[in-house]
Amino acid sequence: MFSNADLKRLIFPLVIEQALALTVGMADVMMVSYAGEAAVSGVSLVDMINVLLINIFAALATGGAVVTAQYLGARNRKKACESADQLMVVTIVISIFIMGLTLLFQRPLLRLFFGAIEDDVMSACITYLWISALSYPFLAVYNSCAALFRAMGNSKVSMLVSLAMNVINVAGNAFFIFTFQMGVAGVATASLISRVAACVIMVVLLSNPGHQVFISLKWEYLKPDFPVIKKILHIGIPNGLENSFFQLGRVLVVSIISGFGTVQIAANAVANNLDGMGCIPGNAMNLAMITVIGQCVGARDYGQASYYTKKLMKIAYLSVIGWNTLILATLPLSLKLYNLSEETIWLSTVLIVLHNGCAMLLWPAAFTLPNALRASNDVRFTMIVSIVSMLLFRILFSYVLGIWFQMGAIGVWIAMIIDWVCRSICFVGRFVRGKWKLQKI
Repeated sequence: MFSNADLKRLIFPLVIEQALALTVGMADVMMVSYAGEAAVSGVSLVDMINVLLINIFAALATGGAVVTAQYLGARNRKKACESADQLMVVTIVISIFIMGLTLLFQRPLLRLFFGAIEDDVMSACITYLWISALSYPFLAVYNSCAALFRAMGNSKVSMLVSLAMNVINVAGNAFFIFTFQMGVAGVATASLISRVAACVIMVVLLSNPGHQVFISLKWEYLKPDFPVIKKILHIGIPNGLENSFFQLGRVLVVSIISGFGTVQIAANAVANNLDGMGCIPGNAMNLAMITVIGQCVGARDYGQASYYTKKLMKIAYLSVIGWNTLILATLPLSLKLYNLSEETIWLSTVLIVLHNGCAMLLWPAAFTLPNALRASNDVRFTMIVSIVSMLLFRILFSYVLGIWFQMGAIGVWIAMIIDWVCRSICFVGRFVRGKWKLQKI
């Protein structure tokens, strides 16, 4: 179903898109720092909430992409287009609902997550969260449109629009922060404008009937079709719960490390920055799995689904090993870019070597392979394994190793590796036993 040229056209733009998102995110943080420490604190705290909510939109987009890819695999273009329309309906309704709740309960939400924080930081948080919330519907629709293009195997469009969105965002930051001195409001406004622009571009492009899948902007095609919506939510809800628990787990882990002192907090932040670079090829393969395996399963060709899962896993391992080897080889040079003490550099090095070294063995099995299961509707299993592993190993063992055994941040990161081992064993076992082939489409 997919030639090597097809796979290259799908995967390379995804890698570039993932790299863009990460590097622009780093540039964002650097530019925000010019608005002052309260601005940096406010943006970083609110972004934890934003990521949590954005994961819901990503889960919906994944649900729609799986359903659409399966219809494309079954050569049913009409149903694929209908599922795309219904994805727009459910995305708009849920994102507006989340936006409304966030605007209505923004202060209690901030207090719930962060407790008592200084007045200037709280003021920055409220400003940033208010404007960020206005962008949720636009970001959600953009994510869903991008997922639909990927479901068609056309990842070049989402890459180019992502590039445009990030350029607008960075230029807007520079304009509002340095020219108008708007601080946090400027940062949030730049993000809002970039997301509105990306949403409009995506909707216009996807409404072209020349595409294999397109959306209709006419009301009669946007009426809720609950059987189709149910199929989307069947994938989206478990995936959303899984992503939300994962993000909550990360917040709890950060709160544990915050009690270990300044050196360990700084080392953890730097290590997170650089290990995120190591996940770029893996994250691209995660998205590719949805398209390829979704279409194979839609065609009821489980032989090809199994074949392409193994092939994409080999590509994932080769790319993750090659990329992380390069990161580790250049690590001394990378750490010189940060103004850190010798103690912090040493701890950062230990954490990065631990993460990126183990990622070569475990990351694709723990995070790429489950996307093949999700694309075949095996979403409950992946959700249960991910949530249980997060709670039992990453969080519980973070307390045990980090606090009780006084291993600090190193203990917390070892707990993360134990979580990866658990996930890998469960997902590889599920794939080998073939139970994913028995899930109802």
